[in-house]
Amino acid sequence: MSILPENLARYQKFLTFMLKYWNSDLLNQTASNAMEEETARGFEDYEQSPEELVEDLKEMGPTYVKLGQLLSTRPDLLPDRYLEALASLQDDLPPIPYEEVREIVEHELGSKISKAFNYFEEEPLASASIGQVHKAELRSGKTVAVKVQRPGIRKKFLEDLDTLEEMAALAVKHTETGKKYGFSDVLGELRRIMLHELDYLREATNLVTLGTNLKDYRRLIVPQPIPDYTTSRVLTMEYVKGKKITSVSPLKKTENDYTPLVDEFIEAYLKQIVSDGFVHADPHPGNIHLLENEKIALIDLGMVAQFSKKMKDYLLRLLLGLSKNDGEEIADILLRMSEMTEEATEKEFRRQISIMVQESSNSTAQEMQTGKLLIQMNRSAALNGIHLPVDVNILGKILLNMDQIIAFLAPEYDLREAVRRYMNKLLQNKMLNELKPEEIFSVLLDSKKLVENLPDRIDKITENLARNEFRFKIDAIDEKRFTDGFQKVANRITLGLIIAAMIIGAAMLMSVPSPFMIFGYPGLAILFFLLAAVAAIYLSYTILFKDE
Repeated sequence: MSILPENLARYQKFLTFMLKYWNSDLLNQTASNAMEEETARGFEDYEQSPEELVEDLKEMGPTYVKLGQLLSTRPDLLPDRYLEALASLQDDLPPIPYEEVREIVEHELGSKISKAFNYFEEEPLASASIGQVHKAELRSGKTVAVKVQRPGIRKKFLEDLDTLEEMAALAVKHTETGKKYGFSDVLGELRRIMLHELDYLREATNLVTLGTNLKDYRRLIVPQPIPDYTTSRVLTMEYVKGKKITSVSPLKKTENDYTPLVDEFIEAYLKQIVSDGFVHADPHPGNIHLLENEKIALIDLGMVAQFSKKMKDYLLRLLLGLSKNDGEEIADILLRMSEMTEEATEKEFRRQISIMVQESSNSTAQEMQTGKLLIQMNRSAALNGIHLPVDVNILGKILLNMDQIIAFLAPEYDLREAVRRYMNKLLQNKMLNELKPEEIFSVLLDSKKLVENLPDRIDKITENLARNEFRFKIDAIDEKRFTDGFQKVANRITLGLIIAAMIIGAAMLMSVPSPFMIFGYPGLAILFFLLAAVAAIYLSYTILFKDE
């Protein structure tokens, strides 16, 4: 690997970070011993805390912040307390100077700000790693929020990713840990996520899709984009006035009953997960705002999750199992959607899942963390040689963020009962949707093919039965071939022993006087030597040319 001079600073930054944490439990404590060690000793003896890791990632830049957020969904890589710290990792950077903002907006929109807007506030409403948001007013009088991408951020992201991928390639090539935990796969997923977040046109499409899917929920607002004022680097959308949901004052919480709002919030996310398969994948408190009219706004759709039809069915059953505290059912579902390694210990996995579910039952929102429970299940799977799909990690992260919001707004809320109630409702709607004409027509087509082929197949089966030619083909060990192989080995050993005995006997006969001579040597000894030579040549020939 050649290192260019301009890349030295990035390599130095990465290596400095690695040296700092090299002897910490972050790298030494893998999933194979995380659960045991965390319970066996306290945390005060570690030099680097999870909180310090969060601060270090922020200092290293936005790429590493995004990496930390991604790693927060990987319980097979990090201990629980690091996962919890990284789950709350947010990036707050100094704002972009207004002159740069103005240049970007005018370049992207092809118009002067003064012509495109009645006013454009110079001070940003918020500033993050990828961009910052300004309040403005269109010529039509509509108040909007304009998100402007930081200059050069795409180039910086890609350069940092290239550095990380080069280091990951070395780790995969030279270490077993790199191969086992798929560092290259993690960075590949990070690149995909970041490229999506850098494209504001994609985010605008996500806003439209989610707004359509949640249009029936009166208490939920999804700000819609303004297409004529949106490009890949500038996103203009409806302005919503509110504050981060966890910044609501205690007095306001006592004066208002947020249970109906939480009800609708939960139902909306369950619908996204098991009905739509299109989910706002980053619902941390900073992206969920409480508005003045007691509604909730879902903002920042740069990161969304999409589940296949089969995965939606799995997740539906998994959430139902969680709502019923049914450990056996949950273990069954997780095993069906997983890949099993040769070292998989299914019985131990089932036992651990049952214990987790039992310990988490009868908890209020303030005590219970459904997302954390799901992440612990993911870790248990990794410890037992079971590979859960990445969709379970995503669901765990979504539920982890939802847990924080629910526990803040309604600490006594019975989340399990709400999930059970809404899942039954969504299940009924799902069954009704499957009775639509197009779904029924698809089933009828499949049934038609089966009916058309059935008579011919039955005729073949009965004909084979009548001729006594009906057979089951089982892909198992070929016992005859197995026995023949052992017999061949035994024959070779026996022949080898006979050859050796003939050579030894011939050598002993060489010293015994005999009237029968061949080439001046005792004839019997020479005959034994010749027979042994012929047998050895035959044995060598069959081994070299006839063995399969």
